[in-house]
Amino acid sequence: MPGATTSSVFFVYVLESLLDGKRYIGFTKNLKKRLEEHQKGLSLSTKFRRPFKLIYFEACTNEEDARRREKYLKTTRGRRFLAKRLKSYYLSKL
Repeated sequence: MPGATTSSVFFVYVLESLLDGKRYIGFTKNLKKRLEEHQKGLSLSTKFRRPFKLIYFEACTNEEDARRREKYLKTTRGRRFLAKRLKSYYLSKL
């Protein structure tokens, strides 16, 4: 909409565990704070896979869109999308 301002941004993000190489996909309104929580072990789902590296994120101006995107990235098709999107990242690790 012309003249509309966005007061909120929502993030979908992908972390890679430096311990086991597995990815974690999440959603947050405050990306910096959420990454700190993961690194400090404050998230039960990632507590034992620390430390992490942020390898991908997307920003959305609508919370529903961000939640829908997070859900999609957790599907098989979404994981395939990420593999293609991050192809150069994974090739540089070889």
